[in-house]
Amino acid sequence: MKRPNWQQTELTVGEVAARSGAAVSALHFYERQGLITSTRTSGNQRRYRRDVLRRVALIQIAQQVGISLATLREQLEILPSDRAPTRQDWERLTAEWKTELDRRIKHLEQLRDKFTDCVGCGCLSIDRCLLANQNDQLGETGAGPRRLLNGT
Repeated sequence: MKRPNWQQTELTVGEVAARSGAAVSALHFYERQGLITSTRTSGNQRRYRRDVLRRVALIQIAQQVGISLATLREQLEILPSDRAPTRQDWERLTAEWKTELDRRIKHLEQLRDKFTDCVGCGCLSIDRCLLANQNDQLGETGAGPRRLLNGT
């Protein structure tokens, strides 16, 4: 499908799909989930405001970094529905992701750096475990790999 003309203010679902790279079925799903909205023509065809492309891009980015659709929906609800979001709107929205992304980055770094070491799971099978988790002391703080879950 041909990309929409840059002057168009309303786009068909096919045009949004062509420009965003999202499948038509994904756009319908996003709409059912309350992430994007459309209006209907007299012939009952969907029409999207052009700024929906920004929302679809944000959804795609959020999915790539693991932000849940439920969280994203809550955050998108604070954006204005009567106008295209401004840069400040987007900065405020994505700033809320920073804490979560920083937490995930820290956890991934711990996995990368400590996974070959004692993770505090209680198995005591690696020679380092006898020093780092003597007598499974970490088991008293809870279940699972305590050194990775607690960030120690």
